[in-house]
Amino acid sequence: MALILGIESSCDDTSAAVLSNRTMLSNVTANQQVHQKYGGVVPELASRAHQQNIIPVIHEALSMAGVTKNDLNAVAFTRGPGLLGSLLVGASFAKAFALALDIPLIEVDHMMAHILAHFIQLPDEKKALPRFPFLCLTVSGGHTQIVLVNDYFDMTIVGQTIDDAAGETFDKAAKIMGLPYPGGPMIDKLAQQGDPNLFEFPEPQVAGFNYSFSGLKTSFLYFLRDQLKHDPDFIQKNKYHLSASLQAVIIRILLKKLKQASDHFKINEIAIAGGVSANSALRNAIEESKQKWGWNTYMPQFQFTTDNAAMIAITGYFKYINKNFTNQKTTPYARGGF
Repeated sequence: MALILGIESSCDDTSAAVLSNRTMLSNVTANQQVHQKYGGVVPELASRAHQQNIIPVIHEALSMAGVTKNDLNAVAFTRGPGLLGSLLVGASFAKAFALALDIPLIEVDHMMAHILAHFIQLPDEKKALPRFPFLCLTVSGGHTQIVLVNDYFDMTIVGQTIDDAAGETFDKAAKIMGLPYPGGPMIDKLAQQGDPNLFEFPEPQVAGFNYSFSGLKTSFLYFLRDQLKHDPDFIQKNKYHLSASLQAVIIRILLKKLKQASDHFKINEIAIAGGVSANSALRNAIEESKQKWGWNTYMPQFQFTTDNAAMIAITGYFKYINKNFTNQKTTPYARGGF
C-alpha cells in the first residue's frame, strides 16, 4: 500500500488530498473569495492566500484520512502550468515536507492530472474506467485540448486552442453581460431557462483538430454593443437566451472537433476533463453521443472537474509505482507541460 499526499496550488484553490493507492481517503480544498470583486483571479492575492491556507488544508486532509505525516510514502505537487506565484507556494511546501520526512518528491503536470482524475477510486465504488487508447477533451479556463491517451504517461495533444480557451470565453462573455465571477457556472445556470436557437453566433473555421474562440468572443461583444444602442435593457431582458445561445455554439464547436478526432483515430473511448466538464450542456451532449456516435464515454465526478489535489495524488501514485521521482532542484513552470 502506498499513501500519497497530493498538493494543488496552480491558481486560486489551495487543495490537499490523501490517496491509498488509487482510493481517495480525503480531498480538501480552500477557495479564495477575495477575487470575486475584481471579476477574475489577481495573482498576487492568490499567492498570499495560498500561504495562509496551505498548512490548515494539509492538516485537515491528513486528519480526514486518518493518517499522520509519518505514514506518508510520497508527496506529489503541481509543478505547472499555472500562476507562478501560486505554484511556488505549493512547490516550496512540498519540497520542504518531503525533505523533512525523507520521502520521495513527485512533480505533476496539472493538465495530465485532470485526465488521470478518471482513475481515482472512491471507497466501495465500482465504475468503468477509460480503456487505452482513449481521447480526452480537456476544457478549462486556460486550456482547451484534445489529447490522445495511449497510457498513463503516453499522452499527445492532437488539437488545442490557437487563442482563447472555451472556459475563458464563458467567463469573458459573462463579464460582458455583467454577471458575477466566476461566470461560466452562471451562464450554465441561466442557459437552462433560455432558447439556444434564438441568437446565432459564428463558428470558426480552423484546420485540423484545433480550436479558436477569440472570434466568437469578439462577435458576442459586438452583437451586444449593437443591441444595446437600440435597447439599454437588452441584456437583462435576454440574459437567459443569450446564455443558452452562446453555450450551444461553444458546445457545438467542442463536439465537432472531438468527433473529427474520433473518426480520424478510429477511437470510440471518449473522456472529458477540466473545469468546463462540469457544464451541464456539455455533459448532456457527451451522454447523447453514446447513442448518436456509438462512443463509450467517461465523465469525472463534479468534485474532480475543478482544480483539486486528488487528481495530483492519483498522478503521483502512478509515478510512485514507476519510481518516477524528482529532486529539490525542481522549479515550477507557468506555461507548457507534457
